Amino acid sequence: MDYQIRDITLAESGRKKIEWVKQYMPILSELEEEFSKTKPFEGVKISLSVHLEAKTAYLSKVLAAGGAQMSVTGSNPLSTQDDVAAALVADGIQVFAWHGSTEEEYARHIEMTLEHGPNIIIDDGGDLVSALHTKKQDLIPNVWGGCEETTTGILRLKAMERDGVLKIPMMAVNDAMCKHLFDNRYGTGQSVWDGINRTTNLIVAGKTVVVAGYGWCGKGVALRALGLGAKVIITEIDPVKAIEAVMDGFTVMTMDEAAPLGDIFITVTGCIKVIHEEHFKKMKDGAILCNAGHFNVEISIPDLEKLSVTAREYRKNIMGYTMEDGRTLYLLGEGRLVNLACGDGHPAEIMDMSFAVQAMSALYIKENRDRLMPKVFDIPEEIDRNIALRKLKSIGVEIDKLTDEQERYLGSWQV
Repeated sequence: MDYQIRDITLAESGRKKIEWVKQYMPILSELEEEFSKTKPFEGVKISLSVHLEAKTAYLSKVLAAGGAQMSVTGSNPLSTQDDVAAALVADGIQVFAWHGSTEEEYARHIEMTLEHGPNIIIDDGGDLVSALHTKKQDLIPNVWGGCEETTTGILRLKAMERDGVLKIPMMAVNDAMCKHLFDNRYGTGQSVWDGINRTTNLIVAGKTVVVAGYGWCGKGVALRALGLGAKVIITEIDPVKAIEAVMDGFTVMTMDEAAPLGDIFITVTGCIKVIHEEHFKKMKDGAILCNAGHFNVEISIPDLEKLSVTAREYRKNIMGYTMEDGRTLYLLGEGRLVNLACGDGHPAEIMDMSFAVQAMSALYIKENRDRLMPKVFDIPEEIDRNIALRKLKSIGVEIDKLTDEQERYLGSWQV
């Protein structure tokens, strides 16, 4: 089967979305032009599982322009945009995904995306790699390696490497400087609030926002909350990050302490049950709950369902759970990634850098496939530097260069 999507007649709407983001993705546009001439992926099969919206679609088209045979799916049941999926199919790219898929449909689409026998995998969260290692092991000998987009996926990969079960080399795209310093901080910071604000239509100024986790994503979310006029509380398990949050001007406390204070709660940890039954019991009437981590496990939905006497949808992507004492807690986007379940994800200019890392890392795998072992690899510095220079050029910024004298000075131990 060439594709499995909702409705091919939606293609024109999807094309317009892709054309819009392309205008703001100059690095990928430059790579598309280069790849179209050199065809570095000629005959190469790539399976891709990333949130299937316009920016991801353009990455898929760039790789296809380089000769790749693409097979594409989403990485979250609520982030797939059916018109974008249709646009890719209309342009001859295999797609297996639709919005609102059940767990069974989602798993089937992941497997179908692998069935063309990929040489390279591009993953977001680790579901493709997991399916490859559990259900499609016969395909492993043909896989040269893969690229992982997000923190959660890299944690899973490192656990597989530690347990000795990782069978292919994987590039840690999330850890590239041109990815996490910008995508995780500025991209997540803006897109999370885009999703919350367009879904709730409520003011942020004057409210108390509780951000669980002060990694790069949490930093971005907290910074934007502050800019919108909120009072911000950070919860953390890492003492170093907690100190950093304090010195950045935020209040730090435990989730138990923060639960009765927060108006909006945002989890950004990648861990399970960050907010659970004991916290729900303490929250004020009308508290809003949302998640910006990869999986919908950070806010314990089973606990919410257990405590509530009624549950109903108040607006699209807002489910209200009413407790025995009459309080109602509101969950956005089924507890899935709020920036994608309730919005369009990161800004195009940000994903331009992240997806350039993906494209160049895929090329690195192809060119170095005979030397890579089954482990998690850092992105080479030259890829980061190449992308950073392209980005600066695209925004009209020039930087200084070291003189020969300065290079000699920095490279010597003698003054």
